[in-house]
Amino acid sequence: MTSLDDKPKDQENDDRAADSRTVTEAALFEAFGGVRGMVETVVPGLLFVTIFTVNKDLHMSAIAALAVSVVLVVARLAMKGTVKHAFSGVFGVAFGVVFAMMTGNAKDFYLPGMLYTLGLALAYIITTMAGVPLIGLILGPVFKENLSWRTRNPGRKKAYAKASYAWGLILLAKCAVLFPLYWWGDTTQFGWVLVALKIPPFLLAVYLTWVFLAKAPPPIDVFAEMEAAEKAEKERKAERRAP
Repeated sequence: MTSLDDKPKDQENDDRAADSRTVTEAALFEAFGGVRGMVETVVPGLLFVTIFTVNKDLHMSAIAALAVSVVLVVARLAMKGTVKHAFSGVFGVAFGVVFAMMTGNAKDFYLPGMLYTLGLALAYIITTMAGVPLIGLILGPVFKENLSWRTRNPGRKKAYAKASYAWGLILLAKCAVLFPLYWWGDTTQFGWVLVALKIPPFLLAVYLTWVFLAKAPPPIDVFAEMEAAEKAEKERKAERRAP
């Protein structure tokens, strides 16, 4: 008798957990750009190192990388998609082209991105130590919880802290590989290693974020709360006006 009574509750808990995982997957996909975002991140650098490997022409490699970044943005605009990832790629490539052209060193094409990665790694760790994990600031609006997790949802704050530390440590490990290669490695080899390290660390960080958040309490939908409060206020005003 007890098992029959408990079964619906267990099923309900399983359904809630499944819904939470689905929402988490969708939010991470949206926040980090999904497969297309990864492609837009990798293609310019891949094209640069491929052309440079073939003919050692810095100018041709840089122009081709910048051109393909612009094409990706135009394609996003034409399909009326979210362009923030493509635009960030264009800016990153543009900075890399400027650095490389100024110094005449093809490896400097990758330097702005490496410095950004290092800065981002430190930001993840420092903000988490300060009690405001960066991944929570990024994903809070996506989950419609904003900053409610800081004071009202301690389990979720803990999950964000774990995820932010994971991102920070993974990116630091990536930097620990790339910076020595930047100083002492061959330009072509360095470029291929950098391209190879674009996706795997990112996927690992996203996966760990999903694991931590899937086990965390569900987000508090502050937008729904505000809508409910506004509706209740309107009903109270309507009752006062009623004869």
